[in-house]
Amino acid sequence: MRYPDGGGLTAEQRRRREEVRMRAVDLFEEDGEVPSIARELRVSEKSVYQWRRAWRTGGREALRSKGPSGYDCRLGAHLQAKLATWLEEGPAAHGWTDDQVWTAARVRTLIGRKFHLSSSISGVTRLLHRMGYSVQVPDRPAAERDEEAVATWREVTWQEVKPLRAATGAFVCFEDEAGVTGRPPRGRTWGRRGITPRVKVSGRGRGRLSVARLLCYRPGLPARLCYRLRRHTGRKGERRSLGEMDYIRLLDGAHQLLKAPLIVVWDRLSTHISRAMRVLVAERDWLAVVLLPGYAPDLNPVEGLWAHVKRSLANLAARALSELEILLRRRLKALQYRHHILGGFLAGTGLALERPN
Repeated sequence: MRYPDGGGLTAEQRRRREEVRMRAVDLFEEDGEVPSIARELRVSEKSVYQWRRAWRTGGREALRSKGPSGYDCRLGAHLQAKLATWLEEGPAAHGWTDDQVWTAARVRTLIGRKFHLSSSISGVTRLLHRMGYSVQVPDRPAAERDEEAVATWREVTWQEVKPLRAATGAFVCFEDEAGVTGRPPRGRTWGRRGITPRVKVSGRGRGRLSVARLLCYRPGLPARLCYRLRRHTGRKGERRSLGEMDYIRLLDGAHQLLKAPLIVVWDRLSTHISRAMRVLVAERDWLAVVLLPGYAPDLNPVEGLWAHVKRSLANLAARALSELEILLRRRLKALQYRHHILGGFLAGTGLALERPN
């Protein structure tokens, strides 16, 4: 597959390049010095010398853009659209079942199979860039995720939450929980080339922390963050996760703080949908619960909050569970005052609290 070597510049970029060259011609006609012209136009002196030679030989027209150089790609717009459709189907749909990675070599093979055209790896790479593709780390949604159920939740369930919130003046609260141990997430750090940095962590289990986070939103008011943290030391008979009373105490505290009804949106964790939890929710007339569809963390802004907190805990060198607890409380306390960041987590889900006009 032939591909233009000079096809990397867009029409707008070629136009700007021509404007620079025409300005250089004006300066040539004024007998400007090459070093001063290069400084004014912010280009190299070598380029200015080349332009001046071309101008002396062919005049102003010699420096005008002649359009993209090289050969045109033999894959027209309609063929590129077909190729994009096949790429979106994934490698498994075209015979590569061992993994789900599109490489330039595989795309070259696909082009050969479908269009009977030969191509080079570099040509395929430039073609993909022109089509708007880039090398990326993919998301990993669960295979059990039901995309239709997620779409229905956005279009039906979430749209029912809005009038309920407006009628009751309630806060819409998203809840999620996570566990933290003394083995922190790994983060990038500077180190000597060829020598991997080392961060010493505890090799023995010294307990863990469970933290439930509650992000509360109401139009016209700043976002609020409430949380409940519990330490698990691993003693015999001790619960290793948060229980129904932990969650309900978090909701009671949020209700007392916000002085308004709550519409809680959370996932289908067994503790959230247990009989005991249903009884506790029914006893509170100010509380309504909405369940998220399964395997849909992208609908919960608390997931973005936790990703933000985890980055701040990267390479942590806490020696005891108490140190980790103090640090985690500080991180969450600081976020409670950053209302614009808390609001950004909801915006990241694509959910809006108010109906569009």
